Amino acid sequence: MEISSENTHPPRAESPRAGGERALLLSIGAVERDTGLSKDVLRMWERRYAFPQPLRDDHGERIYPPDQVAKLRTVKRLMDRGFRPGKIIGMAPADLDALAASATNRAGHDDEIEAILELIRAHQLPELRQRLGQMLMRQGLQRFVTDTVGPLTVAVGDAWVRGEFAVFEEHLYTEQIQGVLRNAIASAQGHSKAPRILLTTFPSEQHRLGMLMVESLLVVDGATCIPLGTETPGAEIARAVGAHRVNVVALSFSAAFPDRQAAAGLRELRASIPRDVEIWAGGSCIRRLRRSIDGVVLVRSLDQLPQLVTEWRAAHPRA
Repeated sequence: MEISSENTHPPRAESPRAGGERALLLSIGAVERDTGLSKDVLRMWERRYAFPQPLRDDHGERIYPPDQVAKLRTVKRLMDRGFRPGKIIGMAPADLDALAASATNRAGHDDEIEAILELIRAHQLPELRQRLGQMLMRQGLQRFVTDTVGPLTVAVGDAWVRGEFAVFEEHLYTEQIQGVLRNAIASAQGHSKAPRILLTTFPSEQHRLGMLMVESLLVVDGATCIPLGTETPGAEIARAVGAHRVNVVALSFSAAFPDRQAAAGLRELRASIPRDVEIWAGGSCIRRLRRSIDGVVLVRSLDQLPQLVTEWRAAHPRA
């Protein structure tokens, strides 16, 4: 059952004294990097759901036992699959693992994706980069993003849930695919034209791969992309809109980003920038929103992006 009170706090635990046990504990920053769950989300879940229940170090800072970190990773992966945290975070680890295994077993992999998974398992980095580059050349950037990067990223996450990949192997894949996309974007940029699209995320959202996938598709359509990276405060987004004469602000929200926080941030941003500047918001979090947001285009799928660019140009023929 979901705990709705934001003022519910778990009991304060003392940090272990044994040096060996202490060495296994992770700081909140390390948990953020390992799981993809922001510090704000971790603290919010601690209040709302009484999990995680971090210990405290000698300075009173949160430190997390390995079993809690493992559960957080599984919860995050199930959220990527569309599960809501309030429905799964209270489950016992064994039940959570069984649900994750059931969810990941639904999808089969084609031969190309299975070959890439095998290269990751074997730690064959040169071969992995070569295979990804060949697929990019054969498919073109647009199809590479939609037909390969999307399904492959899900497959890598599922392999971790099944215990086939270590955390470092998942991180390795992410770094490799981000490098391939950055190089492809640089090569594809030519004579860009309108719309001028600012790409970023709100604070506490570190999901870089999603933004790179969006930028890749927009570059293919000849849009002028202005990437700010991740975690840009709303006030700075508004300043950048004016400085770069932006036509569209594109924002990405991963599964772990809180629904209410996303909706509130989008409304606040909408009120702070000119009405003729469009806001496009996409990602797993946005797909969970049940209500529309006035003045914000909710992008449910990457496939919508080319059509959005076409519609913008039709509405602004002189741009």
